[in-house]
Amino acid sequence: MNSSRRQFLAHTAAGAVGAAVLAGGTFTTSTASALVKPPKITALTNVTVIDVATGRRDRNQTVLISGERIVGVGRIPVPRGAVEIDLSGKYVIPGLADMHVHSLGDEHVSPPLYLANGLTLVREMAAPDPIVYDWRDRIEAGTLLGPRMVVASPIIDGDPTLWDPNLLHVLVVGDAAEARAAVQQSKAGGADFIKVYSRLNKESYAAVIDEARKQGLTVHGHGPDELTSKEVSNLGQRSIEHIHSLGLNVSTREAEVRRMVRAISVETGDYNSWFRQMHAIEWIAANTYSPARAADVFGTLRRNRTRVTPTLTMHNVLDQIDYTQLDPNLKKYLSEDSIGTYDYVIQNLYAANRTAEEISHQKQMWAWRQRFVRELFAHDVPILAGTDTGTPYSVPGFALHDELEHLVGAGATPRQALYAATVEPAKFLGLSRDLGSVEPRKIADLVVLDADPLTDIRNSRKIHTVVTRGRVISPAQRERMLADVEAAVKAPPAAQALAAGGCCGTVRPA
Repeated sequence: MNSSRRQFLAHTAAGAVGAAVLAGGTFTTSTASALVKPPKITALTNVTVIDVATGRRDRNQTVLISGERIVGVGRIPVPRGAVEIDLSGKYVIPGLADMHVHSLGDEHVSPPLYLANGLTLVREMAAPDPIVYDWRDRIEAGTLLGPRMVVASPIIDGDPTLWDPNLLHVLVVGDAAEARAAVQQSKAGGADFIKVYSRLNKESYAAVIDEARKQGLTVHGHGPDELTSKEVSNLGQRSIEHIHSLGLNVSTREAEVRRMVRAISVETGDYNSWFRQMHAIEWIAANTYSPARAADVFGTLRRNRTRVTPTLTMHNVLDQIDYTQLDPNLKKYLSEDSIGTYDYVIQNLYAANRTAEEISHQKQMWAWRQRFVRELFAHDVPILAGTDTGTPYSVPGFALHDELEHLVGAGATPRQALYAATVEPAKFLGLSRDLGSVEPRKIADLVVLDADPLTDIRNSRKIHTVVTRGRVISPAQRERMLADVEAAVKAPPAAQALAAGGCCGTVRPA
């Protein structure tokens, strides 16, 4: 297996996923001009400003930006000397967030693809290599053009872990002492939060939660197989990623389902075995859904403000791997090796060893997940829009718009879908004072659209202009960014590109 394929696999892990090696080469782009200090005052005029929290549309507005902040919104005069951008007929929304990505790879691909698609914030859900922290810090310093990044620890998983030590750097813990050491190591390495995974035992999980609290870190991630969703929520995990663990808790046969989960046996690195065993249990739970159990579990999540990131984009592919494929219009943003690796991952991690009955059940699970997400919204469980970018066949940035459409397809209104990608992420990360709305004193992270997304969520794709920390990315610059990514993925990998995902391997904390 070549190093590029190993690198991709090293990042397919977090959530059943990861990020493709979007290999680059020399990145020569005019978008460097977007890093130049913006003018003193920029005025976006004649726009309709959308309040995502309420659905209100304020027409014929002017948005004034000074430095990285919004300093005025309304029917107000344009100050003398300001740079005026007439956006008649356009709609302004807050910058979008993808709250579940795995974007390690060439810095000249994922960051510009995010911004070109209106993403001004991403939550990186596993950091197998320190380069992701470097991206975060350089973006914050203004020396790398990209979205604001909030970055996880390496995955902390139980023993045996689901991941092959030749493919992924995982912190494997078998007891409380190792769990605490893993959290301390992650804090020292620069993690913004701790990422927990499926095979943690109860003792180790409780120690992770406790030590993270002592270290001033929050815990996000999978619902471990040994714990219920109510236990995870009550112990203080801030978000639950994906739907598979949640669905197990709302069955009329919950006791039986939980016994089956506890009986799952896997060897180190045998992800396919876990995936198939879990799907069989999910099938039982899905067909014994209990409204009463759901009301109880969802009520706990709502009261504790435990967010759920459904990642329907990921589930759509993995539930229907025999019927889905990469959007042919987006192939140009992925290297040939990345596309080949997507196929490799599908065939070896997810499609292998299945029976005809399993294939049929998997496809039907997709419809169940959509109904499940509709129930989450109906019970006012706080939802984060996240894609699991890096899962076949997602493409950075573009995948978030797929997720918005999936959320609406599941029963959310366009406003609710946008809320999950703007207001709720800001609240979740404690950034509501700076992000999530278009109003004075907020950071100018904005997306200008050609059509109203509240009328049709597909209009979120109709991006005209992006503003990131007050820097305006014009339509011409945006097109150049996309063209440069297309060129980058065709170039030979840069000499400095990571090999095999950096420090590959399953390790125990020191």
